[in-house]
Amino acid sequence: MANPLYDTLFGCHAGSGAPFLRLPDGRTVTYGAFLVRAARFAHVLGGLGAEPGARVAVQVEKSADALALYAACAQAGLIFLPLNTGYTPAELSYFVENSGAAIFVCDPGRSETLQDVAEGAGARLLTLGAAGDGTLSEIAGDMPDAFDTVSRDGEDLAAFLYTSGTTGRSKGAMLTQNNLLSNAETLVACWRFTERDVLLHALPIFHTHGLFVATNVILRVGGSMIFLPKFDTDAVIDWLPEATSLMGVPTFYTRLLGDERFDRDITANMRLFTSGSAPLLAETHRAFEERTGHRILERYGMTETNMNTSNPYDGERRAGTVGPPLPDVELKVCDPETGETLSQGEIGVIEVRGPNVFKGYWRMPEKTAEELRDDGFFITGDLGQIDADGYVTIVGRAKDLIISGGYNVYPKEVETALDALPGVLESAVIGVPHPDLGEGVVGLLVPAPGETPDLAAAGAALSETLAKYKQPRHLAVVDALPRNTMGKVQKAALRRDWAELFDGEPGR
Repeated sequence: MANPLYDTLFGCHAGSGAPFLRLPDGRTVTYGAFLVRAARFAHVLGGLGAEPGARVAVQVEKSADALALYAACAQAGLIFLPLNTGYTPAELSYFVENSGAAIFVCDPGRSETLQDVAEGAGARLLTLGAAGDGTLSEIAGDMPDAFDTVSRDGEDLAAFLYTSGTTGRSKGAMLTQNNLLSNAETLVACWRFTERDVLLHALPIFHTHGLFVATNVILRVGGSMIFLPKFDTDAVIDWLPEATSLMGVPTFYTRLLGDERFDRDITANMRLFTSGSAPLLAETHRAFEERTGHRILERYGMTETNMNTSNPYDGERRAGTVGPPLPDVELKVCDPETGETLSQGEIGVIEVRGPNVFKGYWRMPEKTAEELRDDGFFITGDLGQIDADGYVTIVGRAKDLIISGGYNVYPKEVETALDALPGVLESAVIGVPHPDLGEGVVGLLVPAPGETPDLAAAGAALSETLAKYKQPRHLAVVDALPRNTMGKVQKAALRRDWAELFDGEPGR
């Protein structure tokens, strides 16, 4: 019986003694041992009555067993729903109930707190700990080493990933087996992965980046992963000489650059550093190349599509861009009001179409219709432009666009100017209510270590490079910018915090 996702990523390694996971405590988990563990988990899930197509919600710490649970769901034809480990019981109640999960797996230490969440949603609660403990693990100990793989079609659903919900209730993006497989195979080819690769994995696995990009690529080629529970500078530096690749977010690279041990010698065995999930500052690009001789490869993806574009493996990796569309992805920039395709260089909303694009939002047909066109193009909500060479630049989210006095202000353009100023480590530009202009532009500056940006000088410098309507009406220094677990600046939170800034100013 065919099951494309399981057969292609997991089943092909059955019985293999090749290393799959290298753990911080020195243990190595082979592909064969990993799949035996997954088969036992699949028996447990099936024994509890989870039928093919049922959802399994999972909020557990990162571990080899957590990854085996993903494999078990694929083998049993179940829909895997990983959940951020930082979610509160109130947030989890929504996800478990909205998804209609049959089973909810949580950390043993949270079982008492989350029992009510499971019961309220009609789900069976199991526990799974990073140390191999928990009820799921206990029951699995008595299960057979092999499981009859459930037949599934490539268009059957494989996973739900819930969006962050910054503009309302989180939406469950429905991802098919083909969505996940097509993207893994494309990235293997574009990024030149082979069975000889050792990926240093320090990302969370409740997010598309760590789970469906990093893990699936390694599974596809039969490589191995150094599987760290989280990013820790000391641990990453210790393991780097044994790795060939690292997939990260900008925070990884700024922290590594802040450590004197991080140099050309320690990265000599590496062939690829990629970055995504948040923009990488041009200064970080330059500093990284100067320090290591490596140029970071930046790419662009999202929950609903996995990866859409990538700077080339061979060829120019341009700082500030996310490269051209991947070979099997169509990308266009459109007028946000009319949907008409814009000319090269114009800024508009990015739309993508390809085998990587999700099937829609769970139980939200109206929202699906709003964002997924009949011709298959997905309206990403990201603002961008395409240059003459086909490289895509992301300038922000459509919801972050500032309309001040009737003029469009793209935060990224202003942030680029601010980031180049003396004493500025990074910046965020937001629009908040203004009685005269509709929205006033606000620039928030994070100082470089040991520096204090001169706000008067900054304002003067911007007046030389930006049109007046783009210049922030207010500049402020802040200690740090709020970020989510993947390093994205949370501008919705900033807009809330600064919403009353211009309340005292007179309107016309």
